[in-house]
Amino acid sequence: MTIDEQQISAELRLMAEEARPVDALAYAGQARIGSLRRRRMSWSVAGLAAVASVIAAMTVVTSGGSGQVTAAEVERLPDNTPEQLQVVRECMPRGGPVHNMDGNRRLPEHGTVKDFRLLVEYRDNGGSTALVGSLSGFVLCTPTTQKDFAERAVFTYWGFKAPGNMTGFSGALHVDAYTSHMHSYAVGPERVQKDDTYRVVVGRIKADVRRVEIDWADGRRTDARVANGFFIARVPGRPIPDPAGGEDALGEPLTILDSPPVTVTAYGSQAQMLGQEKDVAFGPLGRGSD
Repeated sequence: MTIDEQQISAELRLMAEEARPVDALAYAGQARIGSLRRRRMSWSVAGLAAVASVIAAMTVVTSGGSGQVTAAEVERLPDNTPEQLQVVRECMPRGGPVHNMDGNRRLPEHGTVKDFRLLVEYRDNGGSTALVGSLSGFVLCTPTTQKDFAERAVFTYWGFKAPGNMTGFSGALHVDAYTSHMHSYAVGPERVQKDDTYRVVVGRIKADVRRVEIDWADGRRTDARVANGFFIARVPGRPIPDPAGGEDALGEPLTILDSPPVTVTAYGSQAQMLGQEKDVAFGPLGRGSD
């Protein structure tokens, strides 16, 4: 069958102009037309689907056999500003995510810098940590001026399973990571390494969420930064004695990060509670990407 690709492309753009813009995350519970990965495609029927994905978010209305009208979402990430793109590049100096045990080993199957966007960032007096994501998954970035001490860009799939499902969650919020991240640097002429460790919580929210609060279970509560349907929060970590009573090479008592389970709560425009995840356990990044 001969396909008039130019005409179909024009009609798709006309549909986008006439459609009412929507928040893609708000329609996650209604329908999903599949994960749209970034890759080069020839101008074919499959290529025309890619055309639709780069058009501004729109509602595609279809009529089912029963006469029921349904809405299908088109996934789209926000574009990086030049400053945000620089953060993403510094976060992934190897050009993309790397192995969690070897920062020099890049994992091309997890994407490249061009696939990732700075989704939301938490800043405090100690610096910042950002959630940087693609349609498939995310990494955390904690910038440091001393690049040789930068944290590895460890990739985690949305939903903890390949190929990643960015919008596939129910309820008002979903916690994607409760973990630690370090701002490492060297001090003095001998370049002694120092590590400022932070407890970090990141996740996704629906369009009607206006505020997200983290109860760190140690007396501290923090309002997360919210943007683009995502949230992030961090607090300085506190060391506690190793319950196993271990010692380091010098015979000094070992310490571990105090990381009790946290509670994450989402609130609406009238300060009403829209959703909550209790007893969220601490864990490493990289889930589902081994």
